[in-house]
Amino acid sequence: MRNSYLTIGKIVGVHGIKGEVKVLPLTDDVRRFKKLKFCALCKSAENPDEFFIEKINILSVRIDKDVALIKFEGYEDRTIAERLRNLFISVSRDNAVKPKDGEFFIVDLIGLNVIDDNLGELGTIQDVYETGANFIVQVKRRGKKDLLIPYLKTICYEVDFEENSFKVKLPDGLIDIYN
Repeated sequence: MRNSYLTIGKIVGVHGIKGEVKVLPLTDDVRRFKKLKFCALCKSAENPDEFFIEKINILSVRIDKDVALIKFEGYEDRTIAERLRNLFISVSRDNAVKPKDGEFFIVDLIGLNVIDDNLGELGTIQDVYETGANFIVQVKRRGKKDLLIPYLKTICYEVDFEENSFKVKLPDGLIDIYN
């Protein structure tokens, strides 16, 4: 089941004495925070729906290098804002940046069944992470080492959320590395 909230940042500390918090973006564009008027605070990045704390209004957002400095309503003092450290900032899907046709949120891939054209079902997607050159799909396999698949169009060719499937055509020799 897909979460109704998407995690876009983690509060990693406070900034100054007036209640601003430092937010490490978990989205591809830190400037995205400047458009937010409100968000949700959650205890978990992976399951924001289950660990939802509260909806909260945003009073101000500034960007400083790679982090967002955010001031929340009701947390306008450093001591009070310190309570927010290690919480996650999430937005509802309605308030999220809309993916273009053929694009999707990485978090929605988690749990999909990975099916290879020749080998059949390989396991389920446990995680997806970026290496710089491309993304890597981590596949949890029953009784075997996790399989790491480069997310390239020549390998990963179809995502079907209705069928809960992620179809791949593994290059020769890749599976042998993990057996």
